[in-house]
Amino acid sequence: MATVREIPTEANFESTISSLPSSTLLIIYFHAPWAAPCKQMSTVLSTLASTYPSDAPLVFLSINAEELPEVSEQYDVAAVPYIVLQKDGQTLETVSGSDAAKVRAAVERHAGASTSDTSTPGLPPAQTVTKQAQQSPGLESSNGPTSGAKNLASYAPSASDPKTAPDYSSGAQTTKEELFERLRNLVKAAPVMLFMKGTPSAPQCGFSRQTVSILREKGIRYGFFNILADDEVRQGLKEFADWPTFPQLWVGGELVGGLDIVKEEFENDPEFLNDYSVSSQRNAGGPAAPAAQAQPV
Repeated sequence: MATVREIPTEANFESTISSLPSSTLLIIYFHAPWAAPCKQMSTVLSTLASTYPSDAPLVFLSINAEELPEVSEQYDVAAVPYIVLQKDGQTLETVSGSDAAKVRAAVERHAGASTSDTSTPGLPPAQTVTKQAQQSPGLESSNGPTSGAKNLASYAPSASDPKTAPDYSSGAQTTKEELFERLRNLVKAAPVMLFMKGTPSAPQCGFSRQTVSILREKGIRYGFFNILADDEVRQGLKEFADWPTFPQLWVGGELVGGLDIVKEEFENDPEFLNDYSVSSQRNAGGPAAPAAQAQPV
């Protein structure tokens, strides 16, 4: 019978994908160990995989979304559990949430129904989950079949956050030149700019959360931009910066890098970004004042 294969590294993911025939159906499962719905979904997928023979033209892959950020970014994962069905390099369908019936229907739609006998245990029912206010230290946890990774309403800045730019996405079509001009202005909107998933009070990925924590600990004032609120900026900044993942920290309009680079800079130079720290009397850190934030275009 088929099983769910855990993918430990990005290199292992790439080698696994490249070694499979193009006709293989990939069921790629993104999860996080802290998210309760993922425990449910792990059981669902293990049971579902067991209903297919080991030589069936499909493969179940399990990926810790926070441990493999580049793979998560590649598939636009912003909530867990999140499942991608892919064949021949093309995404056929995605499923967000812990609805077992919805996942099984998606797999059978593209792989056909399994031929297992009736003695195979049935799939567990969908789990109803109420998200706690502080449940997630990183990625958002899907809250059922209606909580999709593309639902940006859940990422709106809270009242405790200063304004981020933009407060909304107009959806207007822009040329590449216009977008890059906008990005050139955004990366200089504050002396230190953090492009992150979510907001400082509600980060939506573990790496953004850790970066915010470091800046707060060091007492750095910074502006921020919630890339989940504007997909044009999210996609455009990858090319503009030649840096494929988030968060991204910019200083004086120049890219510093992501979480690992920020950590390394502080380890090599404890006075890194000292010029942008708050006074010792107010050494609390956090976003810059609203007037220093990037404003809607």
